[in-house]
Amino acid sequence: MRISRDKRRLAAEGAAQAFFTFCGLVAVFAAASVTLYMIVEGVPALRRAGWKEILFGSVWKPVAEDPEYGILYIILTSVLGTGLAVLTGVPMGILTAVFLAELAGGKAAAAVRTAVELLAGIPSVIYGLLGIYLLNPLMYRLERKLFAGSRTHQFTGGANLLAASLVLAVMILPTVISISETAIRAVQPAVREASLALGASPVQTIFKSVLPAARSGIAAAVVLGVGRALGETMAITLVSGNSVNLPLPFRSVRFLTTAIVSEMGYAQGMHREVLFTIGLVLFVFILLVNILLNHMIKRGMTGK
Repeated sequence: MRISRDKRRLAAEGAAQAFFTFCGLVAVFAAASVTLYMIVEGVPALRRAGWKEILFGSVWKPVAEDPEYGILYIILTSVLGTGLAVLTGVPMGILTAVFLAELAGGKAAAAVRTAVELLAGIPSVIYGLLGIYLLNPLMYRLERKLFAGSRTHQFTGGANLLAASLVLAVMILPTVISISETAIRAVQPAVREASLALGASPVQTIFKSVLPAARSGIAAAVVLGVGRALGETMAITLVSGNSVNLPLPFRSVRFLTTAIVSEMGYAQGMHREVLFTIGLVLFVFILLVNILLNHMIKRGMTGK
């Protein structure tokens, strides 16, 4: 009887191990398939039009009689827009996580967490609509004040790089707050106790002891927030103006994701191939973000 139970247990464990292995292989196969597909579809345009013209050209006229496929401004827009969003949203997110994990009482923490969960559940198109009707008019007023009397500035109606970055900053808050709070709560109580025992104030303990001890998790939160910002489409399509320009704060701009969404529906031939190349560039950016994430986590675990 006992032997039959052991056999059944071993059979169940073997089946579970086989199932988990299969799931892991599916994940690897999916990642490899996406990578291969993006390379196959994105590289031909680099060969036909020339990688220098595409990656370093500043003129985007894919349907002109003499088409040009420069995406440099689109790449710079994604980099600068994401950078501004990170500079705005990450400090706010980390400080909110500190408040939730270290300072907030029960009712205050519950209220803030409810707000964060609500932000995470709002569809991106709603962020875009709110940006159009709330943020863009404010940006337009500011633009009119800053450039009053200017004969060279092209007014955007408030749909510009700065508006898109602010929307992205709000959208990455749930990711940064949730993961940072988890990392801060995972810090051993002995770290806090030792800091307080040495005479440090609670605020000094948070910034000198707790946050450094949680740096690997916070780094993960930041990089995942960057990935969230890089991959966003609908909201920034609505608030950025969706025009290919040099990415300055009060200019209408186009991100990598919005370039694909805006033109894929009617693109043909070389134009369509270049849009896949834009997708490949975006894929490489996200891949580099993931590599950076792993590097930061390893450095945080080793303390180097």
